[in-house]
Amino acid sequence: MTYDKVLADRIRELIDPTPDVSEKKMFGGLAFLINGNMAVAASRKGGLLVRVDPEESTTLLAREYVGTMVMGGREMTNWLLVDGAAVVEDAALDEWIDRGVSYARSLPPKQK
Repeated sequence: MTYDKVLADRIRELIDPTPDVSEKKMFGGLAFLINGNMAVAASRKGGLLVRVDPEESTTLLAREYVGTMVMGGREMTNWLLVDGAAVVEDAALDEWIDRGVSYARSLPPKQK
């Protein structure tokens, strides 16, 4: 399964196009990075992959349509999968994008 190109276009339209934002194909999806740190992605599993503050994960996981990303059999507590049904409206998608971008901006830039 490939990532949802319509969702990727919607992310592209809603994310602030600042010089620190870049796109990269990762994990079979299309990731949007801030200073080299992944913020959000159109996931190959469908829906949105969002990187969040680990301290907020438990609260966010209580929301409908939100689950933990599992990679290599390991649960990634600060990577959440948000089902496409939860981001049909631009306002909902924008909220998740803002959450991912804010957390990515709190991290030190990756070296190039």
